[in-house]
Order: sequence, then structure tokens, then C-alpha cells
Amino acid sequence: MDNIYNFLQISELIATSGQPTKEEFALIKEAGYQLVVNLALPESPNAVPDEKQIVESQGMEYVHIPVVWDKPNLENVKDFFRVMETNADKRVFVHCAANKRVSAFMYLYRHLHEGINDEEAKKDLHQIWTPNEIWQRFIEQVIDYCK
Repeated sequence: MDNIYNFLQISELIATSGQPTKEEFALIKEAGYQLVVNLALPESPNAVPDEKQIVESQGMEYVHIPVVWDKPNLENVKDFFRVMETNADKRVFVHCAANKRVSAFMYLYRHLHEGINDEEAKKDLHQIWTPNEIWQRFIEQVIDYCK
């Protein structure tokens, strides 16, 4: 699992990464994950064209929430929160192209929905990247919306 691009174990139930290869989805299944959530676009670099079929053929569920890199929006994050809340009892593997979209969404979910303090939640975010201006503005917008 550590060889998956930008892999990060968030908790016992949640892991994140950049785009896994076709072969790596078997490792994700072997590790016990039940749901794969993809935040990348179908045309993202290294996207796996038949990802849904590959994931489902492994016996895992698949959810695709395409998030446009330079235009993340509130509907995207609401959909993500809904999926995470609905599947809180499952092992969930969340990925995008580079784990940047995912790390921002996971930061928001953990801070706003799981009540993890800001500093702790930001550690995992900053382990992957420091959000650029667009993403920092988006993060602030979501926090303001959820207050």
C-alpha cells in the first residue's frame, strides 16, 4: 500500500492517495477496504478509464465525485460529506489524481464533522501539500458555510 502514489493512512477505517494503478486496486481490496471514492476527473492524469468496473469486480463499492481542480464547489464537498457519513462504519479508500483534492476534503470532513481540532486535522493536509490560493479560499468558504 505504501507504494501507491501519495498514500496516507488517516485512521483505521480511512486511507487516501493519488491515483492508484489498475493493479493497485487489488491491494486496496486485500487491505480490507470496502468502498473506493474517486474525486478526480475522468481526464485527470493517469486516470484509469474503467476504474468503476475494476473496483466493482474486486467486490468493492465505488463512488465518483468529480471535482474540477481549479473550481471546487460546495456541492462537491456536501456530496463527499454525505458519502463519508453514510459509510462511517466501512473501510473507505479515497483518492484523486495526486491526493491534493482528497487531503483538503478530508481535512474539512475531519475538522467539521468528526470534531478533530484544526491543528491536528491540518497535519495530514500539510503532509501532502499546502493549499494554493484557490483551495485555501475554498476551504475558508466551506468552514464559513458550516458555521
